[in-house]
Amino acid sequence: MTTWFVSRHPGALHWMQRHGPAFDQHVPHLDPAQVQPGDAVIGTLPVNLAAQVCARGAAYWHLALGVPAQSRGRELSADELLALGATLQRFNVQSHKFKPAP
Repeated sequence: MTTWFVSRHPGALHWMQRHGPAFDQHVPHLDPAQVQPGDAVIGTLPVNLAAQVCARGAAYWHLALGVPAQSRGRELSADELLALGATLQRFNVQSHKFKPAP
């Protein structure tokens, strides 16, 4: 079993190294085909990729925080993530395709 940390943000990586669980692989982008049943994936994935991770039998842990509007669009440090209440929350995401009514 592999624990993946997915982020291209240095502040998120530093936050994980200080406050998160240990991880085996750090990647800036995840190819869901690499994920195996029983793996754990930690990061802020788009919902469609999180669904693919879960469909492969892995656990998805989201790096969640409330980012105020004035802080969006810029890199946040590990200390800023901590101050914003960063936590890891597990989500089980399933994908269902929309079928329009006849």
